[in-house]
Amino acid sequence: MPTPQYQKQTLTNAKVLRADATPAERALWDIVRAGKLGARFRRQQPIGPFIADFYCAAAALVIELDGKGHADTLAYDARRTAWLENAGYRVLRFANADVLDQPSNVYRKIMTLLQTPHPGAARHPSPSRGEGSLAP
Repeated sequence: MPTPQYQKQTLTNAKVLRADATPAERALWDIVRAGKLGARFRRQQPIGPFIADFYCAAAALVIELDGKGHADTLAYDARRTAWLENAGYRVLRFANADVLDQPSNVYRKIMTLLQTPHPGAARHPSPSRGEGSLAP
């Protein structure tokens, strides 16, 4: 599974975003927090030059929320999604309105994706931890 790499300023920006969550972000956090879906999520996780709204390391899953202003940033969103997918992440996007108005549908879509194996999330054995075997 990919390991998020980021710069210190990106982490600082993520902390600010965590403290200033939108209503849709708070609603989605209520859905995914505390392992309710059988997986651990983080909010505003720096990954490379980006900050993912929600991130599940075990599933290499990034969840992004799109507000009304995202219609103006479609090209940026496409580049961002392509970068994340090329780095080995799966990206799931929801409109803020869907999270607020149809939370059960959002829950089902996330659960379906979490239950679908993703080759990028497969953990390789670590010989340094006594898993697998050391090369001769």
